[in-house]
Amino acid sequence: MAAVIAATLGMAGGVRAEPALQQQMPPPSAHIAPLAVDFHGEAASPEARAVARAAFEGFDAKGRPFAVVDKKEAKLFVFNADGQLVGAAPALLGLARGDTVAPGVGQMVSTGIPPSLRTTPSGRYDSQPGPNLKGETVIWVDYDAAFAIHRLRPSPAYERRAERLASPSPDDNRISLGCVVVAGDFFDRVVAPVLGHGPGVVYVLPEPGPAAVAQGTATGRL
Repeated sequence: MAAVIAATLGMAGGVRAEPALQQQMPPPSAHIAPLAVDFHGEAASPEARAVARAAFEGFDAKGRPFAVVDKKEAKLFVFNADGQLVGAAPALLGLARGDTVAPGVGQMVSTGIPPSLRTTPSGRYDSQPGPNLKGETVIWVDYDAAFAIHRLRPSPAYERRAERLASPSPDDNRISLGCVVVAGDFFDRVVAPVLGHGPGVVYVLPEPGPAAVAQGTATGRL
């Protein structure tokens, strides 16, 4: 962490401060605020906070903007490259529960992905904005798997996608083909400005572990 702060202040790599600048530096006792990820008071699970800290404070995101998808809470958090939360919102996720993606699922989009294969896979992904087959700009998380973050689109009425997003419970947010789907306003106001101008990193948390047993704790893969 000290190395990250030093690099940010321009004191790494043997760079010497000029005498005039040395006189302007604060005394050793002065407090320098640490570089820390900031959720700005937004409610978030311990797992989401830990991943965001690793992304920014641990420099895993390598200075790029990043997002955290918490599948347990069905929620998307979007951060700028400075580790500041730009926005958070409910998200629709894959209909099927699971952390892996089936081989060749990306080629099934045009013919129909079977319900059992409609998962939102977990992991760390290098994201990139780009058009889909219809020319709509999306944030590609895994292009080969046709896995992206995109805005809510028109869908059959029986799927009730808008109602699911508005519901206070995350339990009814499993309906997509596997993509992370957010309200159009949130995509235009937060996702596109932060992740839509170049490379980013998207972290998708795994499915919740099994329920805790008596006198034990729940286990799960982070």
